[in-house]
Amino acid sequence: MTLKVYTSLLLLFLVNSVWTRTVRQVYDELDPEHWSHYTFECPRECFCPPSFPNALYCDNKGLKEIPAIPARIWYLYLQNNLIETISEKPFVNATHLRWINLNKNKITNSGIESGVLSKLKRLLYLFLEDNELEEVPAPLPVGLEQLRLARNKISRIPEGVFSNLENLTMLDLHQNRLLDSALQSDTFQGLNNLMQLNIAKNSLKKMPLSIPANTLQLFLDNNSIEVIPENYFSAIPKVTFLRLNYNKLSDDGIPPNGFNVSSILDLQLSHNRLTKIPPINAHLEHLHLDHNRIKSVNGTQICPVSIAIAEDYGFYGNIPRLRYLRLDGNEIQPPIPLDIMICFRLLQAVVI
Repeated sequence: MTLKVYTSLLLLFLVNSVWTRTVRQVYDELDPEHWSHYTFECPRECFCPPSFPNALYCDNKGLKEIPAIPARIWYLYLQNNLIETISEKPFVNATHLRWINLNKNKITNSGIESGVLSKLKRLLYLFLEDNELEEVPAPLPVGLEQLRLARNKISRIPEGVFSNLENLTMLDLHQNRLLDSALQSDTFQGLNNLMQLNIAKNSLKKMPLSIPANTLQLFLDNNSIEVIPENYFSAIPKVTFLRLNYNKLSDDGIPPNGFNVSSILDLQLSHNRLTKIPPINAHLEHLHLDHNRIKSVNGTQICPVSIAIAEDYGFYGNIPRLRYLRLDGNEIQPPIPLDIMICFRLLQAVVI
């Protein structure tokens, strides 16, 4: 449990580090000496903190429309309102916007004026979670770095919607209504710098096609995926965190070396239909296999190297790196087999 929390904290740290660095950079670019060039008007429905003059807080105000945004604003908070439309008029003077949070509103695709988002040339972060969208809005600002569309009703992704988003590093589409047919071979074309892709809690039965090659974190939990295609991960050689919890994977659906991938450090296969532990790579550090149908564990079979060689390794040798192994919710009875401990000498926690 400790290492699971550690992994989550590490991921949160990495994401927050990127966010903090970006915010600091753009904040520092706005020299206080230049603030006087802007009038300090503030929409009466909103709050304008004097200590943060390029931020506008209009969240939790019961707003039904977006107020006029002053020219000085870079960070716009409009979450938790009743907004149904995004029109061009409120943004006429807002040419410096970097961040817009429109989570938890009532925005539909028909309520987004054509071209309004793409005209926000400097926008880096767009949050539209918990709205009423049925497809990914288009066109989008070409400079976007994060696009968060979780918990909508999205079932369609327009052709070419991501083709010019070369700077996008995070795309969150989890808890929508995506079917396999919505993810074509060219759907993610153009996302050359994408690092995190979240398509969890949709209605996928197959692994998505043509994941961007630089993807580090791929989240596919809570779908209905049954099969991992042969050599699937060779197309995403940098994938480090892979989550496939709550799917329908069985032993027959995993190729002999399907997860024997040197880049994967954290592999999560909880709540599937596995009866045995699939072959893993010596570089893997965290393995989650809880709540499957596994009845026994044979360390000789799952060890990435032979047990005889493992016994000869010194403490600082090139031994398998597994540190956390979760097997609870299966049919395994303690004690832990000795050959598991011989093979995985860096193990710090085993949950049975």
